[in-house]
Amino acid sequence: MGRRTFSGMEVVKVLVNTGGFEWRRTTGDHAQLYYEHPSNKEDRRQVTVPLHDELRTGTLRDIAESAGAHDFAAFCEWIDRHA
Repeated sequence: MGRRTFSGMEVVKVLVNTGGFEWRRTTGDHAQLYYEHPSNKEDRRQVTVPLHDELRTGTLRDIAESAGAHDFAAFCEWIDRHA
């Protein structure tokens, strides 16, 4: 099982560099990421990631759900592998 403690910047980097998300803006200390599926224009996602040194597990779980992950443990392992 991968770790479950990540900084906001680690999560943002993986979602942008590997997950196909685009970092469009920052509001305060929150990055707002957007995703649009290449062939299905109906599949759009917006994910807000706090740029904190350490994200709480519940916050990370909410980010995973917003990003379209169905398995939280697999999402954490994916972030850990690509961070």
